[in-house]
Amino acid sequence: MFWVPLLLLAWAIAGVAGLRLCRAAVREAACAREEAGGRQGLTLYEAAFLSGGPARVADLTLVAMARQRRLLLAHTGWATVVDPRGRDAMERTVIGAIGPEGQSPIAPVRKAAATAEAVRTLAERLVRAGLAVPEGDGRTVPEALRRLRLAVPAVAGLAVAALLMPVPSQMPRLLVALWFALPLVFTLGCLAVARFELSPASPWASPAGQRLLASVRQAADGDTDDDRAYLTSVAVRGVHAVGEPQVRAAFAHREPRVEW
Repeated sequence: MFWVPLLLLAWAIAGVAGLRLCRAAVREAACAREEAGGRQGLTLYEAAFLSGGPARVADLTLVAMARQRRLLLAHTGWATVVDPRGRDAMERTVIGAIGPEGQSPIAPVRKAAATAEAVRTLAERLVRAGLAVPEGDGRTVPEALRRLRLAVPAVAGLAVAALLMPVPSQMPRLLVALWFALPLVFTLGCLAVARFELSPASPWASPAGQRLLASVRQAADGDTDDDRAYLTSVAVRGVHAVGEPQVRAAFAHREPRVEW
């Protein structure tokens, strides 16, 4: 019965992962029922962060400055400063990242802006307001889903180890495999349910933040000839919402997404 400890370990991994997901889902549902007054709207930077994280904030700043002709974005992936006077902390951060020569590839500018103090301050403010998910919070649904996905190969690996170990057993290997199939099916079933019921609209936004984002997304469906609607669309959907081919080409030269 050498495989029994491995089976118990497989059940422990699957059970703990499933329990964490259930607790995260219950906690999120409880938060969703707690809506009490509070914030009634989001700034464009806040909407960008809650929709796509720090990199989205950097993208929004670049697009907004280009829209106002204070920054040129070339299709070759370079940014050129036209007006060196930033109107807020994020614009000053972008101008500083471009450097004193006034020109720089967009990719390093995005990376520097996404990790700048201005974005960290924005993130901390949203977390304090209960609109953003704290960094590394393992109690959230996205983190619980990540751990549940990791449980699948772990359970499968234990099953393979039990079947391949050259230790005599009175139990047929097929029956052993069926026993290990139970925690594996349990884990996959939890993932299947979560895919349709618990998939978060944004891994950055808390339930309260997602509710505010819903109204912002409605505003993004307006006439994109209007600057506010245009930038709102970029904030919630990313640079693929940009209509200008030159700007879209400029952002095609990108580095991997920056994590907060």
